[in-house]
Amino acid sequence: MNLKQAARGAAVLDAGAIVVFAVIGRASHEEGILGGYGLGLLNTLWPFLVGGAIGWVLAKAWTRPCAWWPTGVIAWGSTLVGGMLLRFVSGQGVAVSFMIVAALFLAATIIGWRVVGGVIAKRRGLKG
Repeated sequence: MNLKQAARGAAVLDAGAIVVFAVIGRASHEEGILGGYGLGLLNTLWPFLVGGAIGWVLAKAWTRPCAWWPTGVIAWGSTLVGGMLLRFVSGQGVAVSFMIVAALFLAATIIGWRVVGGVIAKRRGLKG
């Protein structure tokens, strides 16, 4: 796998983690996927996807897309902080309990898949 393919895969995994986060959150609050005007999920997703994209740029994630440090940590932090700031300025909720759950879930997924991938790569004797 070349770097370009790894970057594409990493971007898909990060975006997928954010989508799963939003879907689980909406389902746990019985808001449904579509919500108001059929845009409920999109309304929940966009702040975190934008925050994650900003994190990718800040980390230059395409250069080391599968590294948990610093790429994963920057991507996670930007997804969380950027997402919460964008939610706040757009009038969406940012309760402390929500911030804690978001921080933990997004860390476990955005940083987590990179840690697991690194362990697997090491065991297979691949360069990380």
